[in-house]
Amino acid sequence: MMSITLRPYQLRIAQAISASILKHQGLTFTVEIARQGGKNEISAVLELWELVLHGAWGGSIIKASPTFKPQTIISMDRLKTRLGEYFDPGVYTTEAGYIIHLAEARCVFLSADESANVVGHTADILLEIDEAQDINKEKYTKEFRPMGSSTNCTSVLYGTTWDDSTLLETMKQANLEMQKKDGIQRHFSYDWTHVAACNPDYANFVEQERLRLGDEHPLFRTQYRLLPITGGGRLLSTVQIALLAGSHDRENSPTPGASYIAGLDLAGQEESVDPHNLQRDSTVLTIARHEGNAARIVSILTWTGTKHTELWTQLVNILAAWHCHHIVVDATGIGEPTAAYLRDKLGSRVIPYKFTQVGKSELGFDLIATINQGNLSLWRADGSAEHRLAMAQMQLARSQYRLNQTLNFFVDEADGHDDVLMSTALCAHALKFKPKIAVGGVQHDRPITATATK
Repeated sequence: MMSITLRPYQLRIAQAISASILKHQGLTFTVEIARQGGKNEISAVLELWELVLHGAWGGSIIKASPTFKPQTIISMDRLKTRLGEYFDPGVYTTEAGYIIHLAEARCVFLSADESANVVGHTADILLEIDEAQDINKEKYTKEFRPMGSSTNCTSVLYGTTWDDSTLLETMKQANLEMQKKDGIQRHFSYDWTHVAACNPDYANFVEQERLRLGDEHPLFRTQYRLLPITGGGRLLSTVQIALLAGSHDRENSPTPGASYIAGLDLAGQEESVDPHNLQRDSTVLTIARHEGNAARIVSILTWTGTKHTELWTQLVNILAAWHCHHIVVDATGIGEPTAAYLRDKLGSRVIPYKFTQVGKSELGFDLIATINQGNLSLWRADGSAEHRLAMAQMQLARSQYRLNQTLNFFVDEADGHDDVLMSTALCAHALKFKPKIAVGGVQHDRPITATATK
């Protein structure tokens, strides 16, 4: 006799899905549980139970994840672990690296990557879609949904919220409408407070995340509160803009004994027939005084229409004069030689940063978190062109949320440039690196982590 322990909310979900399978109802469920709240455990228990029930006469469970490595492999390992708790080695077998057999029943694990060839599989017990918010709608509709059509198979889509255009959100809204008509619960949602009620350690962890990120940070809002974000809009709210308004003074030179960090965004174009063209991208250096966990921006320097190589010596002199303990430099494309030159001259205090999709997303999320914590601010309004430009770009900054839960942030070309915005984000990233420390009268860098270059 199997004895499986689930939390109350997990049990409610598992019972509803199992009932649909048993009664051959062919319902489609959507399940949202806060990150690390145990949705994968529900999936593994369902797979185990249904394999046992259907072992004598056979049938297939299909489970799809956004990627084969690591998500599909993790799902397979979880099911193997559960099987190993109840059966001796050799009772269940693995075929072709992605199919697990128990007697005549099997569970097939597939990738839902857009390039994956999955046509031809049939689900007659259960069709599971993991992290459905990251799966292409067309891929699901054309290739996965039909897998259970001939058998009236029960389906379940698991995940957390993201924006209002994802597969999971679309199916969730459809389920909510159907629930109103027939009273059958098809959508289950349990935010972090439900998980915390069952796990005090989880409660403590999420409380710390809330303090670190803020309630309205896109990641906390979606991963823990299960509230969707809009598909795009302003990057920063009026409250966050207000948090950026500092009360400290601008500095034209470093204050003795103060610690400084910097972010350097390099212009995307080096050639110009008109260096006075205001539409041109600029190279921007943002310098901030490092106070504990905070960056107080004290200076912004811009160069428009100047080739990178012509700035090299000047940049070295400026950064050396400010004694910046870490400088995060845009090393994307034509910025790479400048980053390499500065690192050669200034050493490991220079952190090259490449604007890949994932790297830029992390930079944006970190910028929002730093602002929410009150740890990033601009010098007091002084009427200067640099202050006006910085605040304007912050107010104009837009956000775009992608299918794979990454963030793009920018200023629309029609509104101007985002060079100060990017330089500020790079400067805020420098907060992750500790100042140099003196050992025996000699300065040593703390280790630079592998996350320095994205």
